[in-house]
Amino acid sequence: MESTADDFEKTVGERVRALRMRRGLTLDQLAEASGVSRAMISRIERAEASPTAALLARLCSALGVSLSVFFAEEGGVADPLMRRARQPVWRDPESGYLRRAVSPPGTGSGTDIVEVEFPPQAHVRFPGRPTGRSQTQHVWVFEGVIELTVGETVHRLEAGDCLFMNVGDVHAYHNPTDVPARYAVVIALGS
Repeated sequence: MESTADDFEKTVGERVRALRMRRGLTLDQLAEASGVSRAMISRIERAEASPTAALLARLCSALGVSLSVFFAEEGGVADPLMRRARQPVWRDPESGYLRRAVSPPGTGSGTDIVEVEFPPQAHVRFPGRPTGRSQTQHVWVFEGVIELTVGETVHRLEAGDCLFMNVGDVHAYHNPTDVPARYAVVIALGS
């Protein structure tokens, strides 16, 4: 999903609108459920704005989907093999982090696997993040350092470390170093 910025914004906008309509939500209802303004949602749906990671996470939570499900191509037959060339990639316009959806969509698995490349000194914050669904996740660091704020606690994770948490309790990701970090997020989707 990493083509041009215009293509990306159009795809994201169409996907937000389709999910909102599928759930029978008005713009006002989605705004209330997500904590994202009606005007911003409208701009995203019209491909006039590109959402940040935090904003997109809030919309996905309110729409009842994970980011991986959000970015998965709809339709077609589920394939248990997801080749790297087919894995949807998204870059957060604010922090620059690169998110790759690794797990094959449509298999019925209750788990999503995501690979993240996190730039030096980057921050992603989730203030007041809604917890619309029960999801847990593991963050497993391959390279570099990540600091995660979960509830009131800041956890410093280095290569090989793995942290388990409730998705709704995560308030921030931070790479405090001058080198990129690479890690996996393994999400148990819950209900």
